[in-house]
Amino acid sequence: MAAQRIKSLLVAVFSLGIVLFSNNSFAQDHGATGAAHEPAEKLDPAKIIMDHIKDAHEFHFFSVGDFHATVPLPVILYSPTKGFSAFSSARFDHGHTIYNGYESKEGVISAADGTAVYDFSLTKNVVQMMIALLVLVLLMTGIAKKYKSGQGVTTAPKGWQNAIEPVITFVRDEVARPNLGKKAPKYLPYLLTVFFFILINNLFGLIPGAANVTGNTAFTSVLGLISLVVILASTNSHFWGHIFWPPGVPIFVKVILIPIELLGVLVIKPAALIIRLFANMVAGHIIILSFISLIFIFGAMSSVAGFGFSPISVLFTVFIYFIELLVAFIQAFIFTNLTAVFIGQSFEGGHDDVDGHHEPIVA
Repeated sequence: MAAQRIKSLLVAVFSLGIVLFSNNSFAQDHGATGAAHEPAEKLDPAKIIMDHIKDAHEFHFFSVGDFHATVPLPVILYSPTKGFSAFSSARFDHGHTIYNGYESKEGVISAADGTAVYDFSLTKNVVQMMIALLVLVLLMTGIAKKYKSGQGVTTAPKGWQNAIEPVITFVRDEVARPNLGKKAPKYLPYLLTVFFFILINNLFGLIPGAANVTGNTAFTSVLGLISLVVILASTNSHFWGHIFWPPGVPIFVKVILIPIELLGVLVIKPAALIIRLFANMVAGHIIILSFISLIFIFGAMSSVAGFGFSPISVLFTVFIYFIELLVAFIQAFIFTNLTAVFIGQSFEGGHDDVDGHHEPIVA
């Protein structure tokens, strides 16, 4: 209920700001008719927000006038006429310069003469995903070495061990075991890898200037497809028997039910994983950037309105930011839990055993 009220307030405030700014700009345009100079360029919040969310060939932190605080990334291109080319994205001068016959517009690199270009560049999403993977490997291998040496086994865990161990036991006891039963140890490494990989990328995405990797459909699609492969590899004859010939259902209903069941396994389940993670992580960034943009929207009307609304905007931004920290953990948990649920359904046998095996009754 509280979340719904916050969303309603956000829509009302943002809509009011857009309406007031549009009316003010309209009046200024009419007042400037016949003037010798052209009106100043209007603020476009939607473009600013989308530029922050989408992938890019550089890490952009802030801009002051003509100064841009950025970290350029390597550009790797292949053209059938020129072959491979590698250079820094700084050569484009933020889209103002054509370099080596290539130009960058709205983050998309193309050939100036219109020929085909294949982009294999290390974009900020790719670089940040590599950094997250490196952090994950170093963190987990370091903790594993401590356990191997006996720390955390014969003595109390320390440092990162103390922080990570409760999370691991939570995933094991609340996600793997309830959904996978006796096969939980087999799938626990995959579930833990997915959970921590998503969590690290979610947290990195909240750093100003960083990439919102989990808010990219390419990233979530790959994770969803990998989970689909694991789900299909876990199926058995009992599962497919229920899919292609549902028991206890009239034949005319089976004709309708079989395509729906196939669609659910091959499309709906991975789509639920892909879209849920992508939509929730993008929504949080859009809300935060919308509140920040309100400062400049009101500031475009008058400096008094801009400074007056700044404290309100900052307070809402900080509030939503802390909620996003919680959402980062929740979305990692939901993706992992749904994956475990789908895997458990794939090898489910009878109603009395989650493993699909009927254990003998022992007196």
